[in-house]
Amino acid sequence: MSGWERVASLAQLRDGDLVPARTAGGRAICIFRHQGVVGAAVDACSHADFPLSDGTLLPDGSIECVWHGARFDCRSGEPLKGPATDPIDLLEVRIEGDSVFVCAPEARTA
Repeated sequence: MSGWERVASLAQLRDGDLVPARTAGGRAICIFRHQGVVGAAVDACSHADFPLSDGTLLPDGSIECVWHGARFDCRSGEPLKGPATDPIDLLEVRIEGDSVFVCAPEARTA
């Protein structure tokens, strides 16, 4: 699994959680679980580069940045509420057993 990194275990992720993690290359990511589905994004609001993991995963599946209230769809990354106008960068996720793997952003640009 070249480019894939283990970043968490399923046991660490309750539904509705936003969990900060780092790739081996040091990139901050935000792992989340919504209605049983695990996803991940680069841990930065597209509006002001504030950590999304400090925000809230709302019941409708949107991630709300705590700093200025921007909201993003956790399935598509698209902004749902300003002041953000650009999407957030989502990462590919694989689950193997109890392990959560992401395709590290560093691997995608290499």
